[in-house]
Parts: sequence; C-alpha cells; structure tokens
Amino acid sequence: MVTVVGPTAAGKSALSIALAHELGGEVVNADSMQLYRGMDIGTAKLSVAERDGVPHHLLDIWDVKVTAAVAEYQALARAAIDDILARGRVPLLVGGSGLYVRAVLEEFEFPGTDPAIRARLEAELAETGPAPLFTRLTERDPVAAAKILPSNGRRIVRALEVIELTGQPFTAALPDPKPYYEAVQLGVDRDVAELDDRIALRVDLMWSAGLLDEVRALDAAGIRDGRTASRALGYQQALAQLDGTMTEAEAKEETVRGTRRFVRRQRSWFRRDPAITWLDGAAPTLVADALALAR
Repeated sequence: MVTVVGPTAAGKSALSIALAHELGGEVVNADSMQLYRGMDIGTAKLSVAERDGVPHHLLDIWDVKVTAAVAEYQALARAAIDDILARGRVPLLVGGSGLYVRAVLEEFEFPGTDPAIRARLEAELAETGPAPLFTRLTERDPVAAAKILPSNGRRIVRALEVIELTGQPFTAALPDPKPYYEAVQLGVDRDVAELDDRIALRVDLMWSAGLLDEVRALDAAGIRDGRTASRALGYQQALAQLDGTMTEAEAKEETVRGTRRFVRRQRSWFRRDPAITWLDGAAPTLVADALALAR
C-alpha cells in the first residue's frame, strides 16, 4: 500500500488521484474532519466529480455530533484496506491527521476508557476550562503536555484519563513503531511562504463557495453539540461569525492563522518519521517522482 501524507493545502488529494489511476488504487481517507457528513467546503473534501472515478473510503461516516475516536477509525480503515487488498487493488491512505495514519500503519493498541473518570474530568473541564487541567497534565506528564495545545480540552481530558487508568504517563501508552502494514510512505510539502499563500487563498475560496450556508445547515444538525466537529478550523470561526462575535474578515483571518499553526504541527509530526520520503508539491515532476517510489 501507499500513504500520501503532509500538511494541509500541500497537494495530497491531487497526487492521490493521479497515483490511483496509474496504480489501480483506491483512496482511504485519513483526514479526521472529512469523516464527518456535511463538512465538505471547510475540509476541502473532493466532490464526486473531482474524485474522477477513483473509489474513496471513509468519507462522510460520522454525524457531526459524534466525538472522533481514533480506535474506531483504526478498525474501519483496516477493514477497508484489507478489502481493497483482497480485490487485488492498491490502497492509498491519504490525509494529514498524523495519529490516524500511525494508528493504521503500526501495531497500535489504545488504552481503554473509564466512563466515570471521563465524566468527572469533562465536568471539571466544563466548569473551569482547560487551563487547570493542562497545568495538572504538565505536572504529571510534561512530554505529553508539550504535544497538546493548552486550549485542546478534549485531548487534555483523554491524556489525564489514561494517566489515571494506567498509572503511567500518557506518552508511555504510545508504542514504539512496529509495522502493521508494509507501505511506501510519501510526504507532500511546499515552500513555507508558498503554502502560507495557498492557505490564505483556500480560506477565501471556502467563504466564497458557501461555507456559511454549510455551517448554518450543520448548526441545525447539531454541530455545536459535537466536541470534535464544532472545533474544526473554519467551522468554529464561521459559527462565531453567525453568532455575531466575529466579523467575516476576523473569522477568515483567524482561520488562516489557525491553519498555519496547524500546518506547523503537522510538519513537526510527520518530519519525525524517517520512513517518509518527501516530495515537493510544486514540482512539475511530482507525479512521476511519486510513481518511481510507489511502483
């Protein structure tokens, strides 16, 4: 199988379509936000026409009120990949959600969950906000805290839950890499300034393509009740614009800033993996270079 990973707006989707046609492949989505039904414009989800006849798996599988679960995704992705392989086709795992990719490619067992611990921590989060919980995480597992945004209450709660469950640091629950699938791993990136420009353009296009209308429909479908979907870049800002707490210009600018910060974290995650061969998404030989590695 082949993976195509890298930061947002680098050109992963276009490359994956070209590779699928050349290799006889099918795409398995590894973008956590594209798993949600109705979240199309803000996630740059390819339309059916843009998929150009290439089968895509694990798009639109969750309601926006569902909290993302990497363990559930792992099971679904592996089932899709095994089915593709059994039919003699080539799976292409494509996306920028690093933990999701790793959960599929490697032997990766997830610590369990305890509803009572989770409920207590979530109640504390709702009452005090993420700051006190993040301080506690920093004291108990500074390595994990360094990898989690202080504002990401959901991930802070999960880390503290695992620490209570296992009696070990959250980072100890993440195994050393051991392949589950043999894969050719390709990374797509671009010059930082160029990618910054592409992000700004993408955000402008999101709004002009009707993101606010999409978010209005999702609001009616309960996106505010979704711990994961409601915090997605672009969607959180569009909701603020609809609420009147941000102007359109402020919402767009905050989405650009947030996406650029997210891209830095994506780079940091993926660049640590020596198994990934990096390609320039702007190179005219991109597809040929990728094919030379994938075949």
